[in-house]
Amino acid sequence: MRYVRFIHQGRPVLGVRTTEGVKVIGDETLEALMARGVDLATFGIEAQGPLVEVGEQDYLPLMSKPGKIVCVGLNYADHTKESPYAQPDYPTLFPRFNSSLTAHNKPLIRPRISDTLDYEGEMAVVLKSGGRHISKAQALEHVAGYALFNEGSVREYQFKSPQWTVGKNFDDTGAFGPDLVTADELPPGGKGLLLQTRVNGKVVQSANTDDMLFDVATIISTLSEAVTLEAGDVIVSGTPAGVGFGMNPKVYLKAGDVVEVSIEGIGTLVNPIVDEA
Repeated sequence: MRYVRFIHQGRPVLGVRTTEGVKVIGDETLEALMARGVDLATFGIEAQGPLVEVGEQDYLPLMSKPGKIVCVGLNYADHTKESPYAQPDYPTLFPRFNSSLTAHNKPLIRPRISDTLDYEGEMAVVLKSGGRHISKAQALEHVAGYALFNEGSVREYQFKSPQWTVGKNFDDTGAFGPDLVTADELPPGGKGLLLQTRVNGKVVQSANTDDMLFDVATIISTLSEAVTLEAGDVIVSGTPAGVGFGMNPKVYLKAGDVVEVSIEGIGTLVNPIVDEA
């Protein structure tokens, strides 16, 4: 089942993709559905609603207010090699805020105070349930599905301090969507999927989700040692090599560029780049 969130008749709604179009299933959010324990794999089949065509500019971030967005840094060894860091033996975790989210076909905003906006194509993991001290063996039972994420990073501000939070949270730099693909439609843990990022049609990142150093089950289990996970939480699982910061000379995004993030079986997330007004 593939869920999308978009504007229909002037209001935000949730829908599911079908072979005939997108079926509108109501205005309840994904996070609300999961909080009340709805099985997303079957809910969309049983729900009733009109079939519509979603306009290119009508998409919204897949979730409006996830309880937590936790990102994983340095989770591909080739990306660590192009960074100024040694490879850690524990997941590098940092938060993203809801205010940074944007949608498919909406612009990533290059802030007026820096010209170092960079792309990071990643697989996002959405949880349907949570808890503490989740075992690795049971971790994937908590996954609702998978989505695309472009974890736009303002490098100048990311590296102003040992903590990356500011550089990872500029408004309108975290693209999320367009589809949530339920876990039953993909390999366990989202493994074995080709991940690619293109800038202006050129492939700049290409890897397989098998290449993650800490797989989805490990991340969930490790995070739950410290944090109570909840339905609707999002984990953004890391990016491979090929970011602009890692090039010599460095190549950052500029107004007019178009970034596409694709993952096999999930789809493609497209975002143009514009300068902050």
